[in-house]
Amino acid sequence: MIKKREFLGELLGTFVMVLFGIGSVAVTILFDGYQSILQIALAWGIAVTLAIYLTRHLSNAHLNPAVTVAMIASKRMPVEKLVPYILAQFLGAFCAGLLLYLLFNPSIVAFESTNEILRGTPESVATAKMFGEFYTQAGSTAVVSLPLAIFAEGFGTFLLLLFIFGFTEGSNVGRPHHTMAPVFIGITVSIIICLLAPLTQCGINPARDFGPRLVAWMMGWGSAAFPDQVGGFFWVYILAPSVGAVIAGLFFTKIVEPAMHDKASQQL
Repeated sequence: MIKKREFLGELLGTFVMVLFGIGSVAVTILFDGYQSILQIALAWGIAVTLAIYLTRHLSNAHLNPAVTVAMIASKRMPVEKLVPYILAQFLGAFCAGLLLYLLFNPSIVAFESTNEILRGTPESVATAKMFGEFYTQAGSTAVVSLPLAIFAEGFGTFLLLLFIFGFTEGSNVGRPHHTMAPVFIGITVSIIICLLAPLTQCGINPARDFGPRLVAWMMGWGSAAFPDQVGGFFWVYILAPSVGAVIAGLFFTKIVEPAMHDKASQQL
């Protein structure tokens, strides 16, 4: 089992990260607060960085079930910590979604009224997407099939974990100082969002997607929060990031890390 401070760290860190992140999406939808994907991506990156700095000495500051799964797959963390870590992460994300709803629901209602959106209908995805992500959106110029969305989320999470390992593992002599690693992880999240957000809104974190999405489902969006009849949200935003993270963990541990050790030994 994990210590109470670890559970608190994962819950608090995920809460802060998701609140600031989905808050930037909500402000953009409701008030045109941000004018580009880059601005939203930077808000997410800063949120990740701040959350890691806040909680890195309470827990391992994974703040993402995919990261936890990758750490276990690469034998960097005992498997008995899997459930408590993921539970804390999902709970933190759910609380963030709930607080966002409490803060912005009057504005959401006004937005829906102005734009003649009936909550719970397919058109209400326009407001539901401030909670969860959707790879099919009305009016989008992106052509995204279910297989493409699965690949995009899996690949994006693979990249995220590859850089996390690169920034934090001692075998990489080119890694940043440990006090700066959260900044570089945040930058990585931002640049991945810039790449993938036009396709899937870029989840790369099962807790970030499912926690707030569940809030939307509970607060009137209903089936509009889970619009894909073939369970696309599960394949795209939960399974794909987890698989991509595991592949990244094994790839780094079995291929990249040994190569780094070989390079270091040659320099001795």
